[in-house]
Amino acid sequence: MSELQSSSKNLTRIKLTVDLVIFFAFLIAMDPRSSGIAVHEWLATAALAALIVHLLLSWDWIVQISRRFLGRVNLQTRINYILNWLLFIDGSVMMLSGFMISEAVFPTLGIELPRNFAWRELHDMTANLFLLLLGLHTALHWGWVVDTFKRYIFKPLGRLVSFRRRKDVTA
Repeated sequence: MSELQSSSKNLTRIKLTVDLVIFFAFLIAMDPRSSGIAVHEWLATAALAALIVHLLLSWDWIVQISRRFLGRVNLQTRINYILNWLLFIDGSVMMLSGFMISEAVFPTLGIELPRNFAWRELHDMTANLFLLLLGLHTALHWGWVVDTFKRYIFKPLGRLVSFRRRKDVTA
């Protein structure tokens, strides 16, 4: 295997891991009544760090499509690019409004902000929009998700199971 292929495989594995962390953090954080406000806020704050890593891992694609956006770009890539910007803007507003209504993270840091119900409404609205946009984002990338799971999770697990079966049969 060439160094470029190995590097590409490692990058794909890292992206899959980061995306799974973001996905599960978002699922848990999406219902603060179940997890509790403190878990909701700290998990969302940690997910922000994972989202930054996700953006950095995709930075070459972002730059490449930004340069070519008005030129020759296929429709799915153009839609994906616009959707990613909508996710970024909505996610930024969601995080800002979440920080503005913080009951756990900011008070722990010694920061007290005045209560304002407009921030709460904005946070709820952007969280719901984020869920919709994330669903569209996942649907657009579903092929990548399935292929990557097959290649990096199911095939290695299949080899491990068959190796153990062979080992048990020969023992």
